[in-house]
Amino acid sequence: MAQLIVALDVDAAEHAERLIDQLYETDVIFKIGLEPLYAYGERIFKYMESRDVRFFVDAKLHDIPRTVAAAMRVLVRPGAHILNVHALGGAEMMQAAVEAVHERAGEIGIAVPYVFAVTILTSIGAEDLNELGLQGGPGENAIRLAALARDARCAGVVCSAHEVADLKQFFGADFLTLTPGIRPAGTAHGDQKRVMTPAQAVAAGSDYLVVGRPITEAADPLQVTRDILDEMRATVRA
Repeated sequence: MAQLIVALDVDAAEHAERLIDQLYETDVIFKIGLEPLYAYGERIFKYMESRDVRFFVDAKLHDIPRTVAAAMRVLVRPGAHILNVHALGGAEMMQAAVEAVHERAGEIGIAVPYVFAVTILTSIGAEDLNELGLQGGPGENAIRLAALARDARCAGVVCSAHEVADLKQFFGADFLTLTPGIRPAGTAHGDQKRVMTPAQAVAAGSDYLVVGRPITEAADPLQVTRDILDEMRATVRA
């Protein structure tokens, strides 16, 4: 069954910790993006470890292979379920990341976190690709980058839910997909351009659904989370 990731993209550690406490019972995965990672990274890592929750470090690393491998080793710690890099960093960089994660997890005796490769950001629309020098649409580019990621032994890719069905067809059900840009019906899209509802994403075959602001900015984050989980389960049953 697809799993829900809650993006803790909030500016204060106290807010992030409060959200973890509120949502702890739902067994969701928590995403640590660039804002919390740079603002209060070590504090939130220690808090999540103390609460024994799973987390996704959304660092989107993109650098020379040696630098990325070194950074990945630092991010591997108890509770880390997913780490990610940019597929545009190339096959050698992704391979170095995967090898570093396996090596470090073995050294500290934890389950090996998944390494995902970011394909095309969900904030980028088809009209933006030409100015980036990328030929074809978002789907074509996602498949091309996913092929590199698979060959580099990444567990899967970060992509739009719109690309999931084609990716699964090309690479099989075991190649995992993590989809940001998930918005419950009736909520604002914000800066996301290629979006789906939780039900649509599950039906498309997404393995991990990322929801941020509709939960973190809600008056009752726990109830919104429960509603999304119910929608996901109902789609599976249907």
